[in-house]
Amino acid sequence: MTSFFLRAFGRARAASLWDSQATIREELFSVERLEDHGRSLAATQSITPNHTRGFPLQRRLADNGATLLGAYRSMLASIDDGRAITPAAEWLIDNYYLVERQIRDIRSDLPSGYYRQLPKLAAGPFAGYPRIFGIAWAFVAHTDSAFDLEILRHYLRAYQQVQPLTIGELWAVSVTLRIILIENLGRLARQIVDNRASRQEADSLADRLLGIGRRAMEPVSEILGARGKERSPRPSPFSSCIGCATRTLRLARP
Repeated sequence: MTSFFLRAFGRARAASLWDSQATIREELFSVERLEDHGRSLAATQSITPNHTRGFPLQRRLADNGATLLGAYRSMLASIDDGRAITPAAEWLIDNYYLVERQIRDIRSDLPSGYYRQLPKLAAGPFAGYPRIFGIAWAFVAHTDSAFDLEILRHYLRAYQQVQPLTIGELWAVSVTLRIILIENLGRLARQIVDNRASRQEADSLADRLLGIGRRAMEPVSEILGARGKERSPRPSPFSSCIGCATRTLRLARP
């Protein structure tokens, strides 16, 4: 089966999804397919024979908390400057207090002593992390972060038809899901901030191209010549804004 779980949790070490900054999203599964996925995942995952300390999640949670706070402040500054923000940025501003509360609750709901008792994965991109972490990650990825308690129950029951989970793991489902959802929010926040920076850069260059602010129009070749030699492509917001300015220039020419 060439599903997500084979790529993520097969015996061969795969590129770590934990190290990526892409949003946690895979093919959207129906309830029946998610149940099949749970059974397949249970048959594939292996855990360490003894309790191990594993890799801590608190540091990653702290990093995401700092990222979300920075994005929140950045969006507020944009509003103060009179700049337009995206619907995603508006959502973050409106709901940041809820996100901050969840981060505080996670820190108290998963003490380090309890975390050490959770069975850890022996192989795969999440080796050294709790088994329930890998299970919850797959659930979030294949539901596009849309939480449904009944679907979660079907998924966990299907998993346990092949491999039973400990009482501790079942207790940790809720807090683990929240950790992964915060991780996804952190990744989205980084994208929001990066896209905003690209738009600001593009706006500044577009002003130079169009001669806005009582200054002479600068040639496209001078502004974009050096950038055209860059190895990596510009982010799409930058490209679209510059493209718009260039088209405006062409239309404005006599």
